[in-house]
Amino acid sequence: MKLKCSRFYFLYAFIVVLCSTAFNFSCFAQSNDLKSESGNSIAQNEQGKTRVVKTDLGYQLYRNGLPYYVKGLGGEVNLDLAVKIGGNSIRTWGIDNAQQILDDAQKHGLTVMLGLWLQHERHGFDYNNTEKVKTQLEHFKKVIDRFKNHPALLMWGIGNELDLQYTNTNCWYAVQDIAKYAREVDPNHPTSTVTAGLDSMEVQLIKQRCPDIDIYCVNTYGDIANVPANISRFGWTGPYMITEWGPNGYWESPKTKWDVSIEQTSTEKKQVYFDRYNNYIKPNFNYCLGSYAFLWGAKQEYTETWFGLFSKDNLPTEPVDALEMVFKNQAPDVAAPTIISLTVDNKRALDNIHTKAGETYAASVNAMLGIDMQTNVKDSANKIIYNWKILAESTDKKSGGDKEEEAVELNGLIKSKKSNDIKFRSPTQEGAYRIFVSALYNGKVAYANIPFYVDKRTEQDGQARFIQVKKQSMSDFK
Repeated sequence: MKLKCSRFYFLYAFIVVLCSTAFNFSCFAQSNDLKSESGNSIAQNEQGKTRVVKTDLGYQLYRNGLPYYVKGLGGEVNLDLAVKIGGNSIRTWGIDNAQQILDDAQKHGLTVMLGLWLQHERHGFDYNNTEKVKTQLEHFKKVIDRFKNHPALLMWGIGNELDLQYTNTNCWYAVQDIAKYAREVDPNHPTSTVTAGLDSMEVQLIKQRCPDIDIYCVNTYGDIANVPANISRFGWTGPYMITEWGPNGYWESPKTKWDVSIEQTSTEKKQVYFDRYNNYIKPNFNYCLGSYAFLWGAKQEYTETWFGLFSKDNLPTEPVDALEMVFKNQAPDVAAPTIISLTVDNKRALDNIHTKAGETYAASVNAMLGIDMQTNVKDSANKIIYNWKILAESTDKKSGGDKEEEAVELNGLIKSKKSNDIKFRSPTQEGAYRIFVSALYNGKVAYANIPFYVDKRTEQDGQARFIQVKKQSMSDFK
């Protein structure tokens, strides 16, 4: 009897332990596991955390315990559209309005690569000045402390293009000091730094001097095809990201004989965005953790349209369609118009167009609706709204995205601005100019411009035959 009782209690104890264990496991599963939209389990203790994980094939970014590939946009505007086209993250370069940006991103289900704008040598900062470097470090310690727990934070971007026109490589020690602090107080978000293009010297310097940088980030345009092979060849074996990319930069584009760069049309840029993502970003996902297309906004940089994915009046331009196609793997519901050609005096941009001051010339744009909407070219062209303008070539051209003054528009030179074929009077002052055209349909814009040079009149030219142009009012453009 005693033996039977012992066996009974042993069995009872075993059942109690088993049930207790099962109960505790069930509670753990219920309290610590959430469900993603796709139904996958998300560990609660991974909420808000971003991790770089080494895999058999390379590296993988994890967010909230799940794989996370960055389909990013450089800028903090138009977040509704960012989500609509399939974006999941935005990038800032500094901390201006950081709280509001992070909060807005969170509301839209977006993450933020938060930029910490370190001072540049080309702007006069001396990285040999220990007091100034220390002051900068202390400033960013406070920034990191403030935002490290924000649920929208994805990663830290410590410095942007510090290598641009620099000579003092001590800046990388300053990057390391900030990265080290970030790692100490915030193990939940990776650190990164961004270089202007990819150079073997910078790769080695960052590898040697910045051991607390988790992700190497590159801003690259026309050279993007060389990044996948070069980054490892130059010595970086860890993960990387493309944190600015888009059309060819003005520094790598063909030039006129008077030394101004020729800009790609929005249609050419659309193809560039599509091809570069599919050929040089997406295929390298085992090491390239994602990208940020530039620029999710509008700005004057060499011209008013060169890098912006939006027009000055905040309308999405043709390349945005390409981003929707690569992010979502599907065409947009309504495509932007397409620019087939733009000519001045029957010449194209590469023809080094010269005009005579005060003389009358013709310009023509051939545009159509997106191919997926196309039924009749002639009917399509009649649905497009055109606008033309002539600007003096910008004289405030800088580098590295520094703020530039807008180019000066010349009024009263164009007849019938809303037609696809126009007559215009060449400016009276000798110099470099551009003629711009935009094609608007259903809230989306295609655009192009051609640079031309005005030659001054001589006595042999006689008096110019002016065209009559009515005085323009703002109502003409509504």
